[in-house]
Amino acid sequence: MLNNRGIGKHYEELACSYLEQNGFEVAEKNFRSRNGEIDIIGYHGEFLVFVEVKYRATDKKGMPEEAVIPAKQKRICKTADYYRFLHKYSDDRPVRYDVVGISGTEEAVNIRWYRNAFAHIYAR
Repeated sequence: MLNNRGIGKHYEELACSYLEQNGFEVAEKNFRSRNGEIDIIGYHGEFLVFVEVKYRATDKKGMPEEAVIPAKQKRICKTADYYRFLHKYSDDRPVRYDVVGISGTEEAVNIRWYRNAFAHIYAR
């Protein structure tokens, strides 16, 4: 039996595979800073993309992607800003924030990829 971290890692790997099958190039997984964590970072077309992966076995508490609330979006953006600074990306590089929602079980998994799921939230 997997613990929550193991379950999360499993579904993040599933999301990576799905994204790669759809033209996404994964550059990094589980980037952490003191501001937060970004599950997947990569490239899709001209965009540098920061991806949040959410999983729920059932929809009793709503769809998994609905859990990416504004506070979480702000932490992702702040962490993405740090990543861009650290890796010396210019401000001209187009950035996108995507969400991958995964629901169901291994026997009947449902993956939804929301491109440009939210706009950048500037830190104050």
